[in-house]
Amino acid sequence: MIDMTKKKRVVVKVGTSTLTHSTGLLNIRRVEQLVKTLADLQNAGHEIILVSSGAVGLGRAKLGIKERPKDTPTRQACAAVGQCELMYLYDNLFSEYSLNVAQLLLTKYILLEDRKINVQNALNRIIELGSIPIVNENDTVSIDELELEMGENDSLAANVAVLAGADLLIIMSDIEGLFDKDPHKYDDAELIPVVPEITEEIKAIAGGAGSSLGTGGMATKIKAAEICKNGGIDLIIMNGRDPRHLYKVFENKPIGTLFTANGEV
Repeated sequence: MIDMTKKKRVVVKVGTSTLTHSTGLLNIRRVEQLVKTLADLQNAGHEIILVSSGAVGLGRAKLGIKERPKDTPTRQACAAVGQCELMYLYDNLFSEYSLNVAQLLLTKYILLEDRKINVQNALNRIIELGSIPIVNENDTVSIDELELEMGENDSLAANVAVLAGADLLIIMSDIEGLFDKDPHKYDDAELIPVVPEITEEIKAIAGGAGSSLGTGGMATKIKAAEICKNGGIDLIIMNGRDPRHLYKVFENKPIGTLFTANGEV
């Protein structure tokens, strides 16, 4: 059995559906609970890296745009405005617990072999200084996620976990984990608690989109799990409805779906 209490460096990825209400507006109580829990885990000795979506949604709200924009330039503008809101929010909330945050806006090109050492150095130094890195895709200038709707922040989180030498990646979503069939369609769908190997069967049952608020489905999370497995990192997919359930992970209580890096059951 994997001892989660020994997982020191932890990447936590939160999606738009976790941070917002169904209206698209910020879920203030949930974000406050998330920050309080992460701050407590940091104080307990874990090294937290937060990969956070939500910039486009916050930008829409700030600009008074009710519908998700269909054109890329407007979505870029929403991302630019929303990223300011997102960091202002995190900075204020984490400062209540005497913790500093640092912003890292990345693109897939920055993570190429000849450039990623710069990101790695920055991440390590930020963590050494006791701050919490908050990472997001730079949607204002990198439009891959905006145009392709591919849920790139799942892969981004996995790549950041590998780059940072993390022990664990936790993806907080709007679903409990990986089910043996689509739980939205089948009442008898059962949660798969542990996935030791990512087989073709696992990939086949990971179809279907996620919330309409976000861009990621389960397939993007399986891709992230593959990246983590290749990097020797365990991954957990769990529901982000109650961020306090993060404590269960580090109390070795079963929650969500665990993808083990070493094939352990």
